[in-house]
Amino acid sequence: MAAYRRRMAMCLVVASFVSAAGSVMPVMAQTRIRPGFNLFSVQQDQEIGRQSAAEVEQQLPILRDSATEQYVTTIGKRLAAVAPGADYPYQFKVVNVSDINAFALPGGYMYVNRGLIEAAQSEGMLAGVMAHEMAHVALRHGTTQASKAYLGQTGLGILGGLIARDSRTTATAMNAIGGFGLNALFLKFSRTDEEQADVVGAQMLAKAGYDPMDMVRFFEQLQGQQKREPSKVSQFFSSHPSPGDRAARVRQEMKSLKIRPAADVGGFSNVAARLRSMPEAQSMQQVAKSGTGSSGSSSSSTRSTDAPTARVSDVRRIDRPSQQFRAYQQRRRFFTVEYPANWRVYEPSSGYGVTIAPEGGFANYSGQANDLVYGMIINHYDHFNEDDDGYRQGFVTGGSGYGNRSQLAVATEDLVSEILRTNRNLSVVPDSQRSDRINGQPALSLAMSGRSRVTGQEERVILFTRELPDEHVIYALFIAPADDYSVLRPTFERMISSLQVNDDSVHR
Repeated sequence: MAAYRRRMAMCLVVASFVSAAGSVMPVMAQTRIRPGFNLFSVQQDQEIGRQSAAEVEQQLPILRDSATEQYVTTIGKRLAAVAPGADYPYQFKVVNVSDINAFALPGGYMYVNRGLIEAAQSEGMLAGVMAHEMAHVALRHGTTQASKAYLGQTGLGILGGLIARDSRTTATAMNAIGGFGLNALFLKFSRTDEEQADVVGAQMLAKAGYDPMDMVRFFEQLQGQQKREPSKVSQFFSSHPSPGDRAARVRQEMKSLKIRPAADVGGFSNVAARLRSMPEAQSMQQVAKSGTGSSGSSSSSTRSTDAPTARVSDVRRIDRPSQQFRAYQQRRRFFTVEYPANWRVYEPSSGYGVTIAPEGGFANYSGQANDLVYGMIINHYDHFNEDDDGYRQGFVTGGSGYGNRSQLAVATEDLVSEILRTNRNLSVVPDSQRSDRINGQPALSLAMSGRSRVTGQEERVILFTRELPDEHVIYALFIAPADDYSVLRPTFERMISSLQVNDDSVHR
């Protein structure tokens, strides 16, 4: 927890003051949590959720009881009205199984097990679990995990945005990492993700007029029930860590929350009694045995990308970069950059990125997607994690690194951490961290190297990052075989020195 508190402290906003007992007293500010690394758009979250929901509802028995569904939906809408992040069209359904659990898919499709409602002792407890699950959606934890899994399969080329943000290529990406439906990426999160969902869930409960401690009380109640009826809560604890110190973390957050108690939706006792009067629900294990509880789809899909395929043998035949340069301007005038006249621009159909590469700069890897092995990527990095891996390894702040933890340094550490986590062949070149300037503004850079899994050759990757006024980041990646890097270096230096960023451009 100590490391977690240190991470969260970096995201605190300036403390506010509230009046209490006739005096003005300082209180701790609410924890600010930003969603993590994500290759998908908000619209793709909804598409992924929609297709997953269609599969889930073919696999799980949905309870067709209008009174129960209306009650759960009313609570859900009350929470959705105060949920942070994108304005997802949240939908709520009850699953007719006895297991005590709930889950939510990307884009706002939430499923509450009948057993959860029967086990809760109050509306506040039910709302607490729903707020926790809704927080996972708001923080985009599901597609964050999907992004990391897909980046690990496709390589650095995907960072240029060459996965088009449409239904066809969304399906290609999802099928490559386990398909839609009950995908484990959407159902089981890291401990950090769970703590973030607790914190954001507590904030939502307070805003909606519920007591955030009801969430913790219910988790603690389930911990006691685990000893009496382990089968009923085994699914819950397989996807949620033990309460342990979660209660302490929520209590800490409550010091910063102003709860405005509001009347319950009402009718909890009637709904719970109504459910108990129905025929006993099956367990998830029984549903699975009956053949309706299979895991998520693993169907295959043909590879799709905006970039051309090149054989690995073609990489060595790449022409040297031209001394003549052209200018590229991003479609929304977000940035401009110069590039060699004999290189090509690959601009995705949506998004803010671009990949600029010579003929033969892409190579196919495992039939999944084209990986960039020679060229430049420029893109926008919207959010960054509170993950601690990068800090422990000291990519940026350790030793002779940047020496301070500015927002730019934190974002750079996060991006490097994701690149290394999903490209195990790479490592940071010691003492390569530098403070630079791009377009007159502070920038950071570092080098990574390792044997390319595509070509089998030593590869060099140079990362530049520049902070934007809203704390977002624009980054540039230069990728080339190590043997060619000395020849390409003057070209890369000219390209990065020509990068002009329009800070006023829309880039969200």
